[in-house]
Amino acid sequence: MRGDRRLFEHLDFDLESGQFMYLRGHNGSGKTTLLRTLAGLLRQEEGEILWDDTPIHRIRDSYHEELMYLGHLNALKGDLNAIENLRIDSAVRGQHLDEAAAWQLLTDIGLRGHEDLPTKYLSQGQKRRVALARLWINRSALWILDEPFSALDATSVDVLQAIIRQHLARGGMAIVTTHQEVDLTSGEVCCVVLGARDA
Repeated sequence: MRGDRRLFEHLDFDLESGQFMYLRGHNGSGKTTLLRTLAGLLRQEEGEILWDDTPIHRIRDSYHEELMYLGHLNALKGDLNAIENLRIDSAVRGQHLDEAAAWQLLTDIGLRGHEDLPTKYLSQGQKRRVALARLWINRSALWILDEPFSALDATSVDVLQAIIRQHLARGGMAIVTTHQEVDLTSGEVCCVVLGARDA
């Protein structure tokens, strides 16, 4: 619900290892609300969201260990540079990322020469690439990505598509919203459309 408006109801779907799901719908149809609910950031009005047949609210910590959520905001500390942001994020997730590996990662995604600038001085596309760099080192089973391709140039879109395909090939799962034409169909694909009756 948003206020007194029901965004969606009667959703019923499964996502299994190696599967990819497009979440589609017009603006205001509830895509971000659904993603945030699937990530456990909002509580659904009714029904259950299950992880390994257990409601996620009962296994919050273990579920979040298996989850990578990237929303509209990049979740970067503006006073820290890209290297520091990546290393702190890794530490919070219980992973070690040494400085040399972080530098190489940022070079690989096209941020060479910007690695040591505070992220508040980066362009929107550069900030998005720093946020998305987490995916290269993340081994969570489920990736929930809200408009991950926004503010990216064509080369970065291709690189991100490749990393999502690799994640699926390893048996990972991904739920993605996007308004761009992308090719992520190397694994099994399902699609949920919100607000179809209004579209």
